[in-house]
Amino acid sequence: MTEVRTIRLNKFISDSGFCSRREADKHIDQRHVTINGEVAELGTKVLPGDEVRVNGQLINASAENKSDRVYIAYNKPVGITCTSSPDVKGNIIEAINHPQRIFTIGRLDKPSEGLIFLTSDGDIVNKILRAENAHEKEYIVTVNKPINNRFAERMSRGIPILDTVTKPCVVEVKTRFVFKIILTQGLNRQIRRMCEYLGYEVTKLKRVRIMNVELGKLKPGQWRDLTEREMAEINSAVQHSSKVPSHLQLVDSIDPETLIDAELQDDKLKVHRLHDEGKAERQRQKKLEGKQKAQERASKDAKQVYHNPKAKKSNQGSDQSVSTKPKQKARKVLSLKGSKKK
Repeated sequence: MTEVRTIRLNKFISDSGFCSRREADKHIDQRHVTINGEVAELGTKVLPGDEVRVNGQLINASAENKSDRVYIAYNKPVGITCTSSPDVKGNIIEAINHPQRIFTIGRLDKPSEGLIFLTSDGDIVNKILRAENAHEKEYIVTVNKPINNRFAERMSRGIPILDTVTKPCVVEVKTRFVFKIILTQGLNRQIRRMCEYLGYEVTKLKRVRIMNVELGKLKPGQWRDLTEREMAEINSAVQHSSKVPSHLQLVDSIDPETLIDAELQDDKLKVHRLHDEGKAERQRQKKLEGKQKAQERASKDAKQVYHNPKAKKSNQGSDQSVSTKPKQKARKVLSLKGSKKK
């Protein structure tokens, strides 16, 4: 007996590119969705051949071989925000202005620039986002102070941020102020926080590679479709990946935007701890520096006294003059007592 393939209604609508799963759930809850002319309910399954409409508009099923999916590489300029919310000025979806509904795969901070993927394939978004899949991301970073091999060594070993220690990574010094870093995890503002912990400020951050795809000659604001070879390598790398994180695997239906929001909320609950940790570390360093300076001053004063005989004599003379004063007073008292007796 052949098993009939069904799909949840919200996923069916989302896969068509009409809206996200969250928005689909709202439409269903508001009784705007029908299946074969009947008002649908949340959790309803769609069978092959079913006619699905949202507010009367026919929703076409997406191709099973994903031939209708979009996969693009975009060079995000500084100032563009990685959100699909139309309420946010300068959001990445409006900047690209693609005819199909697309999501970002991961994110880049507003002041950062460089390579980011966008797609209409929600499944691959979730797979690539999983940090435990160890997908490499390469960045070129400029900081406000000179760096050295010691800085690179500390960064590569791991830095305590957001209630955890970052995974070991590859760090290579390029110039006095520039280094390359290759990460396999994606904590919120990770590189900026790692640098801040060590007392540095990031002045420029550019992502130049994700997995096997390089930024290359793509100019800021430009995008291109990923090639068949690039997609084949990406699919091969994520084929055994879990679609959702372990703490969300019991959730029956989750779309990329929900996943990203969950990660952002988790980061926001921890963000204030970074500043406390950094402040405590700076205070500790300040105390150590203060002690070292005090020891250096004491050592310097001792050396000056040792090498300067005049200073020794003057100190000894002052000590003698102070110590003889009580004796002189005692002699005066005795002489007065002797004169009274006479």
